[in-house]
Parts: sequence; C-alpha cells; structure tokens
Amino acid sequence: DTDKIIPVLFRPPAFLPISLPLVIASSLQLRAKQTFFCQFVFHTYTTGFTLLNGNCTTKAEEYSVQQKQIFYSLGAISYAACIGALPLVFMNRYTLKSSLTQLVVKNLLPAPLLGLTSAFTVAVARSPEFENGIEVMDRNGKVVGLSQKAGEKAVKETALSRAVLFGTTFFLPAVLMHFVQRAKFAKNPRALASVRMLVITSVLAGMLPVSLSMFPQCGEIKRADLEPEILSSTEEMELFYNRGI
Repeated sequence: DTDKIIPVLFRPPAFLPISLPLVIASSLQLRAKQTFFCQFVFHTYTTGFTLLNGNCTTKAEEYSVQQKQIFYSLGAISYAACIGALPLVFMNRYTLKSSLTQLVVKNLLPAPLLGLTSAFTVAVARSPEFENGIEVMDRNGKVVGLSQKAGEKAVKETALSRAVLFGTTFFLPAVLMHFVQRAKFAKNPRALASVRMLVITSVLAGMLPVSLSMFPQCGEIKRADLEPEILSSTEEMELFYNRGI
C-alpha cells in the first residue's frame, strides 16, 4: 500500500526457511537462558515480518508511527521471550522435577504460550493501526478515509492467524512425538531428534498456507461498521482495506 519494496528476508517466500530453525530451537526447552535467547530471536524476526508486511497507511501528526512501532515492538519481543522462558525458570528455581511437571512445562505449556505471545507481538507492533486508523477504499480503489475499526479488524485477524500458525506448530509435533516414543519407532536419541525435526518441518510447512489464507489480505468491512465521518463521504455498502499478513 506504499509501493515500497519489502526486503528479501521479510517477504512471504522467505518466512518458512528462516522461521523453521528458530521454531525448532525454541521447541527444545533445554534451559531457561537458552529458551529466552531462542524465543527472543524468533519473536524479533516474526515481529519484523509483521511490521514490514502490515498496513503502512497509518498517519499521526504528533509523532512518527515507525518510531512508535519499533519502540513498542522491542518491549513486546522482550516480554514474549520472558513469558516463554518463565515456566523453565520456575521449574529450575523450585526444583520441580516430577514427571507431571516435566510433562506440563515441556510438552503442554509451550504451544499455548507461543500462540498467545505470537498474537501479542502482532497486536502490540501494529497497535498504531487501530489507534489512528488505516485507509479504506471503495471498489474502484479510491481512498475514502482512515478507519480505526478497519485497523482493529485487520490487527485482530492477523493476530489470530499467527496464533493458530505457531500454536499448532508446537502442539501437533508434541502429540505426534508422544505416539512415536510409545511405539518405539525411533529407538536412539539421534533418530528421535531427526523424526522430531521432520515432524515440525511438515507441520509448519502445512500450517503456513492455512494461516495465510484464513482471512483475505484485501479485507472487507461493512458500511454500517465504519465511523460516521466515513459514512458521510461514501454510499458504498462495503469498503476494503489492506489487512497485511
């Protein structure tokens, strides 16, 4: 929506090969410091992808939107990485080493935590879109105004799609690996690690197109859902906006 060229590493075709090793590293759940570092790098890349592929038509007179997005993004990345490592910190600090604790911390919690933190970083990084509004257009591509409600809808849909992508990518491999271990399909640790990487790769590769196609990139919003000042400037029953990915 600005005619600017997106850097190669942050284009959709580069998302899978770059995010895959970060997802695998984040799923290891070895130590708290290592988990924090892996998730910090992971959220840094996905947040950069979010910013560069979001809606860039937001305008504000009193400050630079880009500077605010960068400042918010750094805070969201740090917070998300801390949340991801927090269960391991508690487990190690209070020496909770029972099999049930290991199951909860290393197998059950990572999926919802990563899904929620991924959605959180999207919402925070793109918060200026629903604070100041994004451009909405008629069927002919004519911009009719800035809408906060369209911005809110765009950010919510993108955050939900990102939560589904990474939540599922962490959840399904954990379930599948549980059955692989029970069936003793891979008997030595090296074979087990190879199977785990293959499963994560397959799930992420399968879920990526599902996540990107959950909502159309060219979003629609009904006229009745828009602000009064936009209603007075058009008679169109449906307007359109760039949702981003």
